[in-house]
Amino acid sequence: MKSEKSTIIPRATAKRLSLYYRIFKRFNSEKIEKANSKQIADAIGIDSATVRRDFSYFGELGRRGYGYDVKKLMNFFADLLHDHSITNVMLVGIGNMGHALLHYRFHERNKMKIVMAFDIDEHPEVGTTTNDGIPIYGISQINNKLRNVNVQTAILTVPSTKAQEVATTLVEAGIKGILSFSPVHLTVPKDVVVQYVDLTSELQTLLYFMKKEH
Repeated sequence: MKSEKSTIIPRATAKRLSLYYRIFKRFNSEKIEKANSKQIADAIGIDSATVRRDFSYFGELGRRGYGYDVKKLMNFFADLLHDHSITNVMLVGIGNMGHALLHYRFHERNKMKIVMAFDIDEHPEVGTTTNDGIPIYGISQINNKLRNVNVQTAILTVPSTKAQEVATTLVEAGIKGILSFSPVHLTVPKDVVVQYVDLTSELQTLLYFMKKEH
């Protein structure tokens, strides 16, 4: 199979990788040994041509007339998404959104785990630990706390006015990936990846399509 590093994958395809992984995990749990592109497409809600085009970026994942080996593809996407080992994640900003994410059990669905959280030093919860054992530190301790732990990924749920300042601090501390819930563009070095989650925009898009259907 081709390596994903040797091929430029369209962003739309990249965003579907976790969906494919989820579907193959489901098929495997249902004891389905092989699946064709139509079955995969129907499970996700796209067309089979899109599935075949997405898979073509990774070489020969299946055989014509046979379909796709479910267990093989499940493991393939697990490798692609680094889901064979635990990925430690830190969270910055423990407001309403941050609290919701702190209590979301990522590890029950995928091998991701929030191992520490940060907020302003004056926050009343700084110095405490959540019921799940996640310590909460003051933001001034980021460099110190990251020095001896394997954490390169951060979730950012801070006010827009503070997002760039905090992102810069994270990059300086060695963070290489940021999932930002702040609706502002972040300026980071080329070797740092930022993914944005804009809930307002997603809701507006949903309302647009709902209105279009009536």
